[in-house]
Amino acid sequence: MSLPPPLSHPGPRAKARAVSLPCYAEPVTLSLEAGIPLDRAIVDAAAKAGFEAAYLRLPAAELARLAYVIPTPAPGDGRAAWYSATHVLQPGRLIEAGLHLGRKDGAPFLHCHGLWAGEDGVCRMGHLLAPDSVLAETVVAEGWGLSGARFEVRPDAETGFDLFTPVPHGRPKREPNALLCKLAPNEDPHALLAEAARAMPGARIEGIGSLIATRFEGAAQDSYATEVLLHDGQISDGAVRLEASSVGFDGVPLSGTLQSGANRICITAELLLLAP
Repeated sequence: MSLPPPLSHPGPRAKARAVSLPCYAEPVTLSLEAGIPLDRAIVDAAAKAGFEAAYLRLPAAELARLAYVIPTPAPGDGRAAWYSATHVLQPGRLIEAGLHLGRKDGAPFLHCHGLWAGEDGVCRMGHLLAPDSVLAETVVAEGWGLSGARFEVRPDAETGFDLFTPVPHGRPKREPNALLCKLAPNEDPHALLAEAARAMPGARIEGIGSLIATRFEGAAQDSYATEVLLHDGQISDGAVRLEASSVGFDGVPLSGTLQSGANRICITAELLLLAP
């Protein structure tokens, strides 16, 4: 299967198609408090552990309120896609999520994609609005605290969005063992990751992003803009394998192995590559 047609973006094509910075990734386990906004629970727990930047995996959990959005077609201002109105599950049950903790305008900021369900048990997926979501129970999240680099929200001229971009931040606590990566739109993620990880054979890949009409081995999303959560990513002998879930305009998630050589980044991908 060939790559899907590229999308048109409002700004000039950035010269760098992948931005990667070395950092030190330290395994962390965080206890997230119930009854307060989820973003505050995460920021407080990370700060207590001594981190301003991290990639975290949220496990199954009950939420008193779960707010999220899904992709929608282009808004007509030149940008390639947009977000839906806010959906609210009250209560909601988190199935799995991945999130980056970084900074925006000098304050902590989260970007989170995940899978969840309401009282009807129907699986849904999207972009979690952490400031508007509240855990109903204390949850233990695992992931990696970062030093030496972090994501910061910066204007992205090519897409017209403000996006997480890796920037240097302090000194790594130890010898760097990871790469913090941003991938550019319309690019083949498998090809970019294989190139980025040449100096890190056997790397594990964690993160979130967006794809054009996500194509799995044996299935595809009928939506030119989708949100994606990686469940498992590995680079072995130059070959990239990505297990993921994806959601498009209809809000119905699909899961599977992303087909190599058949996907393009829609807006961005925010990834952490971990040395074996």
